[in-house]
Amino acid sequence: MATDTNKLRVERLAWICIYGGLLTLVLGMFLQRQDRMLGDSFQIGGTAVAGIGAGLIWVRSLMK
Repeated sequence: MATDTNKLRVERLAWICIYGGLLTLVLGMFLQRQDRMLGDSFQIGGTAVAGIGAGLIWVRSLMK
């Protein structure tokens, strides 16, 4: 059984990952105009981090 502190930490980390990942994704879209490889890297990384955040929301929903 998870404590309230652990639930709160997972929830905060999930939202930080989601917003940070989406911000990185958008930054990659803007960078793509100047450097395609760097922009693609940012987009892939941002998508991965946002996906991890979505997975953490699922993990948080399973905590009792």
